[in-house]
Amino acid sequence: MALKIDLPTSAGAFPIRRLRRLRGREPLRRMVRETALDVADFIYPAFVCHGQGVREEIPSMPGVFHLSTDLLAEEAVAVASDGIPAMLLFGLPRSKDEVGSEAYDDEGIIQQAVRAIKAAAPGLIVITDLCLCEYTSHGHCGVIRDGTVDNDATLPLLARTAVSQARAGADVIAPSDMMDGRVGAIRQALDEHGYAETPIMAYSAKYASAFYGPFREAADSAPQFGDRRGYQMDPGNAREALAEIALDIAEGADIVMVKPALLYLDVIRQAREIFVQPIAAYNVSGEYSMIKAAARNGWLNERQAALEALTAIKRAGADIIISYFARDVARWLKEG
Repeated sequence: MALKIDLPTSAGAFPIRRLRRLRGREPLRRMVRETALDVADFIYPAFVCHGQGVREEIPSMPGVFHLSTDLLAEEAVAVASDGIPAMLLFGLPRSKDEVGSEAYDDEGIIQQAVRAIKAAAPGLIVITDLCLCEYTSHGHCGVIRDGTVDNDATLPLLARTAVSQARAGADVIAPSDMMDGRVGAIRQALDEHGYAETPIMAYSAKYASAFYGPFREAADSAPQFGDRRGYQMDPGNAREALAEIALDIAEGADIVMVKPALLYLDVIRQAREIFVQPIAAYNVSGEYSMIKAAARNGWLNERQAALEALTAIKRAGADIIISYFARDVARWLKEG
């Protein structure tokens, strides 16, 4: 008697197509995985302060510290040994004033930190955040005129800061201020001062997010009046983000960024579909601290939650992920 086989009514339907076949064992799942994290995807952010021997944990960001330049240099060596290719630096100045003068002081905290890292870990890429908010007494990202940030008066100070950071040895300049025209002003200043080969990683689509709270504690950068909605982007806008990215590219940005990452995966995806430039995404302090807090309360598994979140950022289209989890990821990937 001939064997009778009932074929499915449509090609590829159950029971011939069984997607679970490729999920049965971890080596097989790993082999067919569409998106995989790699330590080379990451940038590790760090907060540097004046002094010696300073290592103070930031209460709202467990596992993240204020580090003096000597200990930051030691951290940089460890970061490099993890295989992480780059660090992003934020500075806490000794003093603040109306125009954020330590930001562009050649002996400022970031400039000292860059030199210390370059001496200790010369192969590590050093990226310097460029903004005035940590350095101004009012906590805003530019020069204040008549109670608001004066965009055009701020540009020369940003350009001056970029040149000072490049002179100290910064490999990449990362303006985060969200002033119109700042990428062009910085590019021109770098080129005129002999730093034509220094790339710019622009915070292009930086939203006025509630998820920066822990960072503002870490960087002591909360505005003393008002808020930053007059220059950072409205969370409801996606098309505007694409316009911001396009303008930054036209002005000379080499890498563009979406910040925050997890709350704006749709923006990352749209940008990836339109632009060929490398896209960075910042897994910001609030996104980090949410996972940390939930894990400490036993509500979720920190490693699993962090890796899932970071995979989502890469799956959305980010080439580069800035994350406080970077060193943890390096360890987790080694452990397998």
